[in-house]
Amino acid sequence: MIELLLTDRCTSCGTCASVCPANVFDEPPDVPPVIARQADCQTCFLCELHCEADALYVGPDWEKPAPVSPETVRGLLGEFRRHAGWHEWEGAFPNEHWRMDEVFRRARE
Repeated sequence: MIELLLTDRCTSCGTCASVCPANVFDEPPDVPPVIARQADCQTCFLCELHCEADALYVGPDWEKPAPVSPETVRGLLGEFRRHAGWHEWEGAFPNEHWRMDEVFRRARE
């Protein structure tokens, strides 16, 4: 479950709110997002994966919140993204399999 959003690290890019399938975040203008509906969090870790500023901490327990302090999670911020290899091959092997529109266009012609 989403536990913490560190506003001092957040770049206010809004990526966390846009990738969240449960609409957990509210995005006030010109300030970092706010965890508005914590109980709706599905613990999918998408927000943590996409946060390049490592400003989010998602706890592993999806059933109940486990409040944490910024001091206790400082070393854990971004750990899930790094362990998943999220940006490991960035630039070396572009993942563009989703760009199938050209393939389908050529097939129709």
